[in-house]
Amino acid sequence: MPQAVQAAGKFVPFKYGNFDSWVVRHVHESGVIGGNTKTLYEIGPSQELNGNKPYVNLGGSPWGTSNVMAKVMGVVKTNTSVYRDVHGSGHCAKMETHIETCKVLGMMNIKVLAAGSIFLGSMKEPITSTKEGPSALHLGVPFTLRPKALRFDYRVRVPGSKNRIRQNGFSKATTVAGPDYCIAVLYLQKRHEDAHGNITAKRVGTMVVKYGRSTTGWVNGATYTIHYGNITGKPFYEAATMGLHANEYARNSHGKTVLVRETGWAEAGATPTHIVLQFSSSHGGAYVGTVGNTFWVDNVGLVY
Repeated sequence: MPQAVQAAGKFVPFKYGNFDSWVVRHVHESGVIGGNTKTLYEIGPSQELNGNKPYVNLGGSPWGTSNVMAKVMGVVKTNTSVYRDVHGSGHCAKMETHIETCKVLGMMNIKVLAAGSIFLGSMKEPITSTKEGPSALHLGVPFTLRPKALRFDYRVRVPGSKNRIRQNGFSKATTVAGPDYCIAVLYLQKRHEDAHGNITAKRVGTMVVKYGRSTTGWVNGATYTIHYGNITGKPFYEAATMGLHANEYARNSHGKTVLVRETGWAEAGATPTHIVLQFSSSHGGAYVGTVGNTFWVDNVGLVY
């Protein structure tokens, strides 16, 4: 994995990237699962929302979170895996991997492993099934610049288990080989939408870093170089996390959710159309991880 570097240049924070203001939602779960009012945190202008309305990004916020309201078989349920936490004199984002349970006698008994994630993009609500979960994350926002690096503050707590679990709500938990990592991923993409609404992309820039050890406190100003063009021959290249893929979703120009299929590496000098940036408390994809993995992030921006 790329190591933190000292990158000189101008630091430009993302909007709401200091995580000092949050939208606080109060959602009322269905009576058959207790009828509790749950609190969900979204990154955006400071305000409180009451009621079970689907959330859309407010105040021009580019950030989505894995916090979500679901309505499955008529039952309203929430998942909170991203929290507002304290860092210094302000706030930060805290992401946590946990098991979310939903039990309704005679109807359903679901246990799902949920990782905490914040990302540039949006979450589609309400979720209507566990199968729909991954496609509800719409990753990426328009972006046409070529920054040198990504910079942020972070803190990590990981149990250090040798293996992970996979628990998707349809079967018992199974073991997945290998340890879990907190992860930060940045892709610059040049996207193209065809006449049928399908989206393909060429990869312009790549930055991926994994964290497998707990920190003793905060690491401030960690800076990671964004590598342009085809990086498959680089010594730090890891195909599983850096390779071309087709496992992220976006809304096309018709408002429909579609896969974004990467078809190749762009020329090193290409200009992107979108930036994908995601921080997650687990790295193995949907429903895979280690309970207790926790990732704090603050002051996120780009270096030019």
